[in-house]
Amino acid sequence: MPPTAEWSAVSPSSRARRAARPGRARRPKPRQRSSFGALALAVLGVLLPGTAYLAARRFRLGCLVTTISLALYGAAAYVGLKRRDDVIAWALDPDLLLWMVAGLGAVALCWVVVLVTSYKMLRPLAVGPASRLFGAVVIGLVCFAMASSTALGAQTLMAQRSLVRKVFGNDKSKSQTRPTITNTKDVWAQLPRLNLLLLGADDGEGRDGTRTDTVMVASIDTKTGDTALISLTRNWMRMPFPKDSPLYKIYPTGFWDPNGPKEQSDFYLDAMYRKVPELHRGILGPSDNEGADVLKLSVGEALGLQLHYYVQINLAGFEQMVEALGGITVNINYPVPVGGNDDKKIPPSRYLEPGPNRKLNGTDALWFARGRYRVPGADVARQARQRCTIKAIVERATPQNVLANYQSIAKAGEQLIRTDVPPDILPHLITLGQKVKSAKITNIDLDKKRNYPNGRNPNYAAMRILIANALNPPTPRPNPSPTTTPTRRPTTTKPTANPTTPTNLTEACAYTPGPPN
Repeated sequence: MPPTAEWSAVSPSSRARRAARPGRARRPKPRQRSSFGALALAVLGVLLPGTAYLAARRFRLGCLVTTISLALYGAAAYVGLKRRDDVIAWALDPDLLLWMVAGLGAVALCWVVVLVTSYKMLRPLAVGPASRLFGAVVIGLVCFAMASSTALGAQTLMAQRSLVRKVFGNDKSKSQTRPTITNTKDVWAQLPRLNLLLLGADDGEGRDGTRTDTVMVASIDTKTGDTALISLTRNWMRMPFPKDSPLYKIYPTGFWDPNGPKEQSDFYLDAMYRKVPELHRGILGPSDNEGADVLKLSVGEALGLQLHYYVQINLAGFEQMVEALGGITVNINYPVPVGGNDDKKIPPSRYLEPGPNRKLNGTDALWFARGRYRVPGADVARQARQRCTIKAIVERATPQNVLANYQSIAKAGEQLIRTDVPPDILPHLITLGQKVKSAKITNIDLDKKRNYPNGRNPNYAAMRILIANALNPPTPRPNPSPTTTPTRRPTTTKPTANPTTPTNLTEACAYTPGPPN
């Protein structure tokens, strides 16, 4: 039968059904892009998940995933720019940190799924074994990189959680000297000036218990971040107690033995942390760190300040912290001994040589802060170097440096820091710390020659006047208008204390070679 006859024998309805079949009328176009192009699109699509689906002409799926990705990016930008205080608060909540770890893992899993499925949709159907193997290797490496970055982020979050739990405890921590904050939303309205007691504790070899060789007070203006440092000498005796303290009834004239010898090392300031709890355990009430509570009361009374919180630094952990920060840079004006013992006449193993901008590792930074073997005016010189050490650490702790070494810093912090700062105050304190970093740090000189030529009986009353005048300088009175009435010669009176202007640490820590003043 001729073709025309055969075609004419087919019924019109059959011809219509064949013409209506979409598979017969139009076939899908083959994927025209190369294997390398598909691979590049899939990998670049990681930057904005969903765009690779759009390139593969999966418009519904691509629009959905791209919209979700843009929403997440926008939310992250908004939180980072507009709600930084909330971010800090979240980073200090141990329970929320666990949820962050879980959320990070879920996001990473979705990220990997989008990458793999995008590549499968984009790659040509007919490719050689070599191209297929190359694509699988590249996608596998990208997935491994994403998994590694996710694991690093999870480790950092867990390190932060461990630090918060071990150092700052919880709301059930016990302290008899911690203030009651009634307005946690605006803490600094209640505390316009924050006074922190800084303790450097040493329980190393040859020590009978823990001694606080370093006792300092940081008084911070919570509006500006300007900070005044006050150093106390370790061998001060007769440290006073407030009259409403039960310790005042036992030591009404200060912490010392009126019937003892002139020098009483067991009644030095650096022995109070260990000695008072041994002699009068529980006298202040329940406390997680009774030695610190004792010092907060006594140092506050001596200086005329209410000390709100303490931060105790273990000197062994101090080395690890400096190492985690990558070292510190200081100016060394005279040889500083490493080791040595004046009492036992044991010389130091070496000296830190003088020089400007000297880079110190953890061990050398520790000895820069505490070396005293045959240094003229050893205690005062060491206090000056300790203030410079604090300044160097503040300068070194940039956000970039902290983030880059955060796990090491957090691990060192667990062994380094002990404090009674409650968790609900911590976010506000970190925000204040950002102000302190860019504000002015000064030192208040307590006038050693006049007020404590030795440590046996310091003039605490005069020192309180010095500190009050330095922190709240009197407003200068306007000059009176001249008159024609003759005036008598002005009389001069000797002040009870010599008010001093706080010394800027940038100048005090500059490179000026020579022995300590």
